[in-house]
Amino acid sequence: MSGIVYLDNSSTTKPFPEVVTVVAEALESGYGNPSSLHRLGEDVSKKLESARKNVASLLGAAPDEVFFTSGGTEANNWALFGTYRFFGGKRPHIVTTAVEHPSVMETVSVLKREGALVTVVGVDRSGFVSPEEIKAHIRDDTALVSVMYVQNEIGTIEPVKEIGAIIAELGPRRPRFHVDAVQGFARLPIDVKEWNVDLLSVSAHKIHGPKGVGALYIRKGVEIRPLVYGGGQEGGMRSGTENVPGILGFGKACEIWLSDRTATVAESVDSLMERFRKLRRKLVDGVREIFPDAVLHGPEDGNVAPYIVHFAFPGFRGETILHALEARGVFVSTGSACSSHHPKPSPVILALGRSEDEALSSIRFSMSRFTTEREIDRAIEALADALRELLPWRQSSERGRR
Repeated sequence: MSGIVYLDNSSTTKPFPEVVTVVAEALESGYGNPSSLHRLGEDVSKKLESARKNVASLLGAAPDEVFFTSGGTEANNWALFGTYRFFGGKRPHIVTTAVEHPSVMETVSVLKREGALVTVVGVDRSGFVSPEEIKAHIRDDTALVSVMYVQNEIGTIEPVKEIGAIIAELGPRRPRFHVDAVQGFARLPIDVKEWNVDLLSVSAHKIHGPKGVGALYIRKGVEIRPLVYGGGQEGGMRSGTENVPGILGFGKACEIWLSDRTATVAESVDSLMERFRKLRRKLVDGVREIFPDAVLHGPEDGNVAPYIVHFAFPGFRGETILHALEARGVFVSTGSACSSHHPKPSPVILALGRSEDEALSSIRFSMSRFTTEREIDRAIEALADALRELLPWRQSSERGRR
């Protein structure tokens, strides 16, 4: 795989070398069960709690407010199912947005079949939800408001701090506030206390940690029902023997982000974000130069994650461009990896008021700590070559513009 340009980091990232080492050591020698009373179990238990502390530190949370899961999808499911079932139908109303991740939207669909009343709030052309519109839809029987931090396809940074402040003003019977922070975790600031967040989901493999592990922050005093019952691990909230290699790898990735140092990358988060902004500008300008009809989805700049760039290429199919770029050693995606095998237009792009044709012509480029300027140059060159090759098969986009 040497020589490839990997720009699908919103789907998953390459693990830090230190993370790989920690995971391997846990498999080879740190294999004790953290619930066992002997020394091997106690040693692993201490390491697990150290990892929990690292995750909590990136959230502004206490370690005992962090509960490990199998990833962001489980954390999102748990936040919604756990809250709804805690209220037992007494507060059946849920408010969310039209641009949430499938792990929220599909859970909401299941809850509707169980009797939940759901309000889906729309967004503007850049993907922003209005805090005041969220407020307008909150009722006395609203159990939960769920809004993502960074939109995973187009990079819009939602006003979660403002929404949290509005909800906090509603008093003791206010709804719970859940934030899916998977695409912003570690890279962008998070402060669960300042944001008045009750529940927040994160994942390891988006920040150079291992796949199959994530966490749900549950504010102290907030009660929700578990999804998994059994031996009472994770404080009785998430039973089952812990994924020790994954959790320790997750903790190591968080430690690296906290210290801004790794054997491979030595760069502060602030410097990284500035580098991302420059790379994003270079990529956006380069795409527009080679294909002036390209449509940027999400904000031009400002409140947008600088490591996500989402373009539509009217007249083409995103999947066709993806494979043409792959043939040239550049790896991208057509949107959310969790729904990439379903040949349907992205609900997120449709929620922006875009056409189905435009949604189906989209490509997402997403960067990581390892992305270089030379790789962006190579991606632009590969895109130009791919579009030249595909040009004879370009379809008229007039239908999509009407």
